Amino acid sequence: MRIDKYLWCVRYYKTRNMVTEACKKNHVTVNGQIAKPSKEVFPTDKITFRKDQITQIITVLDIPQNRVGAKLVDIYRKDETPPEVFAHLELLKLSKEHYRKTGDGRPTKKDRRDLDDYSTDFSDDDID
Repeated sequence: MRIDKYLWCVRYYKTRNMVTEACKKNHVTVNGQIAKPSKEVFPTDKITFRKDQITQIITVLDIPQNRVGAKLVDIYRKDETPPEVFAHLELLKLSKEHYRKTGDGRPTKKDRRDLDDYSTDFSDDDID
């Protein structure tokens, strides 16, 4: 089976086009070699790919006939991605929400005034 079809069948990517783009950007390797979308995969192959700022490592256990349900994915692949990588991704998400929680929208009038006061404090010190 082609690498693009395999990664789509085991639900790592939503569309085959997304897998093809990842292959063209050299984000997918099979057994340590950069893979084109048409690269054939076989059982026991080790696939490494970069998605969502993490490098995932999987081993092919079997080849599915069609796209499989989420509960059946573990029959066809073994995930060997270290758990520290997922912990690092969680830290990235938390660091983005440091000042303002996601979905809070534009800065408020109070935020703008605080920024203006902060910047005028520095400009007054420079003049003296």
